[in-house]
Amino acid sequence: QVQLVESGGGLVQAGGSLRLSCAASGRTFSSYAMGWFRQAVGKEREFVAGISWRGGSTDYADSVKGRFTISRDNAKNMVYLQMNSLKPEDTAVYYCVAAPFLLTVVAGTGGYWGQGTQVTVSS
Repeated sequence: QVQLVESGGGLVQAGGSLRLSCAASGRTFSSYAMGWFRQAVGKEREFVAGISWRGGSTDYADSVKGRFTISRDNAKNMVYLQMNSLKPEDTAVYYCVAAPFLLTVVAGTGGYWGQGTQVTVSS
């Protein structure tokens, strides 16, 4: 069992930066791949970024490549999403996800989900 709590969301101007954090509970955290999804109003939830359990592999949605960076600290049971050069279209609720494999994270199937944190980018 893994419980996830996101933080770090807020209001930022276009071009600004935010760092989201996801705190995970459970002694098996380091065995899970982790990731971030987002859902904007009126849209389906979409994959943003994922990272393997050791952190050696990452994957990003094309829309955030070069702007967002996912990282993890297994000693602290934390996952981060550094978001730079934010755009108004990045506005969404961002969710942290844990799943057995990176492919499962990317697919958004199964695993554990946090409650989400709101990110709003003003133009």
